Amino acid sequence: MIQKRPVLVASIAALATAIAGGAMTRIDVWYRGLEKSSLNPPDWAFAPAWTIIYALAALAAATGWRAARTQRDRSLLIILFFFNAVLNIAWSGVFFTLRRPDWALAEVATLWISVLVLIVFLARFSRPASMLMWPYLAWVSFAAWLNYKVVALNAPFG
Repeated sequence: MIQKRPVLVASIAALATAIAGGAMTRIDVWYRGLEKSSLNPPDWAFAPAWTIIYALAALAAATGWRAARTQRDRSLLIILFFFNAVLNIAWSGVFFTLRRPDWALAEVATLWISVLVLIVFLARFSRPASMLMWPYLAWVSFAAWLNYKVVALNAPFG
């Protein structure tokens, strides 16, 4: 029997993360005035990319929850995903709200590590859940590089 509750909870958590991060993302005159990498995707491409990432992360969370052998593993899974969501939202706040791409570059390293920790943790009991997180790691890696280019092309900030 398919457990619907983990899918529902993970979906709501992913949606809440997306909304919170999106609320802090302002594509305004300041952002448009920044020099960016020639590989920077068009602004419209970020929403579909993040939607896919959040959907895969929610599926990974629900799959991992179902596969976890112990309540301790489930609790740790929730903590790791919560910590990751906080870091995900914080990056938008630091970059767009505080307008500190330099600080965001330091923060994105922590976000990247949190995704890697989730991949390794999930692999202990669900290879499919772990694999679902690889696109997230790839996207955060690319985002970190784009963030680095903004810093390199526009510093100093603050």
